[in-house]
Amino acid sequence: MRVAIRVKPGASRARVAGDHDGALVVAVTARAVDGRATEAALLAVAQALGVRRRQVSLVTGATSRTKVVDVDVPVAEEAVLSAAVEALRAVS
Repeated sequence: MRVAIRVKPGASRARVAGDHDGALVVAVTARAVDGRATEAALLAVAQALGVRRRQVSLVTGATSRTKVVDVDVPVAEEAVLSAAVEALRAVS
């Protein structure tokens, strides 16, 4: 399942919640240097969705704040995962 995310590096605390133009907002404490913020965002998404980090991979946006990630879950779990993403987007 693919999820659009908007990374906010340098935040005071890590948080996965909110919506920015249809993308899930992922705030991370890491700075946007040498891919640290991207890696922190992938880890934060994995933790928020309750999956392992290795199940979350970057599809596009390596150097952009707007990224697309792929969450590798069985087809039977995609509906639950989709509901979790929507619930996180609804939190402000």
